[in-house]
Amino acid sequence: MTRLMVDLERIRSNIAVLQRHIAPAEFMLVVKDDAYGHGVEAVIAAAEGVRWFGSFDVATGVRVRAVTGPEARIFTWSAVSEDELVQARDARLDLGVGDFATLARVAEGSGAAPVRVHLKIDTGLHRSGVRPEEWADFVARAAAAEASGTIVVAGIWSHIAEASDADDDRARAEFDRAVDVALAAGLKPEMRHLAASAAAHARPEFRYDLVRFGAFAYGVRSAEGANVPGIEPAATLLASVTAVDDDTVEIGIGALDGLPSTLSGRVPVRTVAGARALRVGLASSIVAGWDGAAIGDEVAIFGPGGDSDSSATTLAEAIDSVGEEILVRLSPLLPREYVG
Repeated sequence: MTRLMVDLERIRSNIAVLQRHIAPAEFMLVVKDDAYGHGVEAVIAAAEGVRWFGSFDVATGVRVRAVTGPEARIFTWSAVSEDELVQARDARLDLGVGDFATLARVAEGSGAAPVRVHLKIDTGLHRSGVRPEEWADFVARAAAAEASGTIVVAGIWSHIAEASDADDDRARAEFDRAVDVALAAGLKPEMRHLAASAAAHARPEFRYDLVRFGAFAYGVRSAEGANVPGIEPAATLLASVTAVDDDTVEIGIGALDGLPSTLSGRVPVRTVAGARALRVGLASSIVAGWDGAAIGDEVAIFGPGGDSDSSATTLAEAIDSVGEEILVRLSPLLPREYVG
């Protein structure tokens, strides 16, 4: 049977390593894209001692709340519609706000309690966020809304490009200026957060009060980079042999399941007889055979162990991509099996 086997103990261990690595900053576990394909509910249930979760969208945030209960802080940062805003209020999510229209929509709403918001400054990535020249006006409006009791400004945040140290240093300087302007406007954010996995590992000065960890928590290292020592991949993608020919075997996974066809001939897979070449098909794939191959034998497309020890990033680097893409491309219809 084809399945993604997820080691929950490995995820718990990764989280503990990262928490120690960034202390005293707080740790946020990002669970976008169904926890990077690992499964939101199972990952959240395993994340013992984690207080902050990053959900990207409101729907995922609601799923997280259903598992965590009322005490967790759940940060979601995609733009929200009117209906999503109601859901976010009901689930008591922290909302990332990076434009005037969203700020106005959140501030105009009514609820039993003010909405916690994190204001986003565009530090140069241009993915989203308020431009520096408009920031003073933006935080003034946020301060007025906070004074009226409809919002609480709980954080100031941004993304960085991680293209070069020089670019990131400029982004950090812009972020610091934005925080100073917000404080001068009377805001008192409890959390400043700028860094995700790679920057938080390499640049301690980027950690501030909170770090958003996605890929590293699942053991997915940066492309052409190294993980924090002690971090290991949590996922192993397994496929069963469905047919045996003279010199090849067929396995039950293909491009329709989300396996990139461009991996063909670029990466080995692990079999009971060692590493073998892979050719990705539409509904199934072909692997170089071995003596004694039998239907039901398992082939590891990626995962720790053996003489072709690999991770999602190993595959991604072969096609000039990143490990996260390999994981999130996998069909949600593929069974997830949990151990640990």
